[in-house]
Amino acid sequence: MSNVGRRGAATPRELARVGDRLSFIYLERCVVHRNDNAITAEDAEGVTHIPSATIGTLLLGPGTRITHQAMSVLGDSGAGVVWVGEHGVRFYAGGRALTRSSGLVEAQATAWANLRTRLDVARAMYRLRFPGEDPAGRTRQELLSMEGRRVKECYHSEATRTGVPWRRREFHRDDFAAADPPNQAVTAAAQCMYGIAHAVVAAIGCSPGLGFVHSGHERSFVLDVADLYKTEVAIPAAFDAAAEGPEDVAARTRRALRERINKRRLLDRCVQDIKGLLRYEEAETEGSADRVSLQSDHGAEVEAGRNYDSEIIW
Repeated sequence: MSNVGRRGAATPRELARVGDRLSFIYLERCVVHRNDNAITAEDAEGVTHIPSATIGTLLLGPGTRITHQAMSVLGDSGAGVVWVGEHGVRFYAGGRALTRSSGLVEAQATAWANLRTRLDVARAMYRLRFPGEDPAGRTRQELLSMEGRRVKECYHSEATRTGVPWRRREFHRDDFAAADPPNQAVTAAAQCMYGIAHAVVAAIGCSPGLGFVHSGHERSFVLDVADLYKTEVAIPAAFDAAAEGPEDVAARTRRALRERINKRRLLDRCVQDIKGLLRYEEAETEGSADRVSLQSDHGAEVEAGRNYDSEIIW
């Protein structure tokens, strides 16, 4: 029982920290397979080897096929795997936590389960997003109004900076091409940020579904985390890509976004921001091994892997 979840491939100390990884890698029209602890991408031009432990998120575009062995090594490495549609508007992700500990998800659940602390975390998120405004004492409706105003201001300021014409935000769920180029770029940037945020959330062992701003969706917390960097990183990268012209705007957006993310070491910052928002400090030895205990009465925990029969543990 104490060996639940044990993985023979690598320990958390041996794996690259999520903050040290490539933000994301995009592949299309190729076959993804495994070679030892690397994945390979084979297309008409040959085979490319990519160490799995260096990947934050793998984006699989149109025409890609991936083997069971490749998914296995990516899962063991804690990498996020995201299937994206023809224009990046379809999303599916998976991954396993790099940590063995449940400490961070327990801190998340504790903060989420109390309405007062849930609102406190939501306010702290807005404080990170909009440093010029103090959300202390703001209601949920006031926070939403503040966000709407600031995001609109960001769209217009980026349009002015880049010279890109902008009317309003439009998202056509089933028809990516129905939107104009800047809206396509914003959508492509958002999907990339969701994939990156999901990979970080999964890698550090948080629950994707327990959101503090968003609610009711399996990726509510992922959306919360991605939004932390919307006005600072995602929207500017989208407008920079749109300013270069309407052709292939989604691919240019991904390249512009990846450059910004790597330059700013956003993955490392994302990890630290989540821990700060949840007021979590990791113990020195936490996550170094598979450790499973049993819950007893009065908050006590006892060692797993044995039958306590009629013993009473205090």
